[in-house]
Amino acid sequence: MASTLHFATALGVATLLAAHVTTAAAHPATPSPAERLKQDAAAIHALGVSGVQARMLTPTGRHHVATSGTADLRTGRPVRPDGYFRMASTSKTLIATVVLQLEAERRLSLDDTVDQWLPGVVRGNGNDGSKITIRHLLQHTSGIHDDLPGYTTPEEYYQQRYDLHTPEQLVARAMAHAPDFPPGERWKYSNTGYVLLGMLIEKATGRPAHQQIEDRVLRPLDLDQTHWMGTSPTLPHPHARAYQLFGPGSRVDVTRQIPVAPEKLSWVTTTRDVNDLFRALLSGRLLPARQLAEMKRTVPVDKETEQMWPGGRYGLGLVERPLTCGGTYWSHEGGDGGYVTLNGVTEDGRQSAVVSMSEARGDTLEHILEQENAASALIDNALCAR
Repeated sequence: MASTLHFATALGVATLLAAHVTTAAAHPATPSPAERLKQDAAAIHALGVSGVQARMLTPTGRHHVATSGTADLRTGRPVRPDGYFRMASTSKTLIATVVLQLEAERRLSLDDTVDQWLPGVVRGNGNDGSKITIRHLLQHTSGIHDDLPGYTTPEEYYQQRYDLHTPEQLVARAMAHAPDFPPGERWKYSNTGYVLLGMLIEKATGRPAHQQIEDRVLRPLDLDQTHWMGTSPTLPHPHARAYQLFGPGSRVDVTRQIPVAPEKLSWVTTTRDVNDLFRALLSGRLLPARQLAEMKRTVPVDKETEQMWPGGRYGLGLVERPLTCGGTYWSHEGGDGGYVTLNGVTEDGRQSAVVSMSEARGDTLEHILEQENAASALIDNALCAR
């Protein structure tokens, strides 16, 4: 699959913000938040991204939506503001929330080791589950090497798109490698760590992680547009077709595929539900104060990711990023199978924004950074709007 950790850098954000300052000086009439959202969505489409939908919620609960481009390059049908898309790594926040709820119920501790819950699963080639804690997994400081299957060419996509992988098989791939570092000594993004957390939730509760997410998060918040699709290669309607740019002349429709880690990545959602999720989480509706504080205790990310998230830090399934207008916001972006999504909510949970793009321009570093920078600027502008 396309990488679940997607693109970001300070360069494009700074360029866009500088352009905004210049324009504002020449035209004192600042665009309204709704108009700015439309402009930012159009700017993403202008980069070559086929379809864009964005939604921001103000502190009063007012919705502003914007779309740009097309939902289908064959038919030219417009992008819907209520279209479904694959949630991808944004679902890490769902997994982390359930783990912290279980911790609040004293059914587990963040200091429990992986071996206490999954004995013998993390073993071999220097991997030692007796030294890796649940906190390490949540925080990406476990040192477990990531080796999830993925495609980098159209041929690999067509060959692999319906492949099925169990959590045990995915963990076994990681165990074939030595750890990247001793637990707790560094930070490195690890999808395998969250596969293990899904297994751990099932061991602790007797029910699959996706059922716990539905019972503990989705139903209480009435997030009825967020669904676990299992091994289905399709999405509910309406949705934009998803595209992956592999190189000049190699834009491929990658909508139909089974996510590489179904228990973790088979979630589909909408901009409405993602906004509601992060607002509820940061306003304290999902976790007691102590667990939410634990979630927001951040550590520095590695140098590679620092280039992608300038000034960003990682908590427990939650990313903290600075705002150009001061302060920080909380988020967890996701990208998989052609869909790329960025989101953000202010510290008090009252102002939020989500942008979903139905094309991943991953053929060159320049395209990757352009797309991420433009999307990051949209989130920043929406959260700084007054």
